[in-house]
Amino acid sequence: MIVNEQIKQVASRISYLRETLDMTREQIAAAIDMSIDDYIRYENGTKDIPVSMIYSVAAVLGIDATELLTGESPRMKEYAVTRKGRGVGVERYKGYAFESLAYNYIGRDKEPMIVTISPGDEHPQLVTHTGQEFNYVLEGKIAVILNKKTIELSEGDSIYFDPSVPHGQIALGGTARFLTVIDKN
Repeated sequence: MIVNEQIKQVASRISYLRETLDMTREQIAAAIDMSIDDYIRYENGTKDIPVSMIYSVAAVLGIDATELLTGESPRMKEYAVTRKGRGVGVERYKGYAFESLAYNYIGRDKEPMIVTISPGDEHPQLVTHTGQEFNYVLEGKIAVILNKKTIELSEGDSIYFDPSVPHGQIALGGTARFLTVIDKN
């Protein structure tokens, strides 16, 4: 597996901030309910870092996930404008990328992102996180997997769900794009 440079930079920021806060890898792994072996692979940058892990680690470190993604703190207090194609982009794993649309807003409690997924043979890694999640299909067709249930959505369809249920999305019949809004509380 080839891990891209951006993932290595995020991993480096996690390691640096953890050490700055005088926390051990074991403490972070336990706090985010992850095996120490998996955590070490993520922090070393040898394994693609799931978005859910970035947000979990940021919460444990007491920082905004933007700091891990970009190396900078959010700056906007009253509003934040993100021009088309100018959000912070991260490729989670092959065929799955997201663009954060409010990364520069201080203290946000929602995380709006445009997600682009390409069709693949692999079943997506199911993830869980706190809060609530909303997906709205902008282009193409996706399948949302919630535990063992699969729900197909086409352009203009949406779903609102509890993301503590293991979930993931896959593209059906071609590349698809959807807006996701994650309530982080």
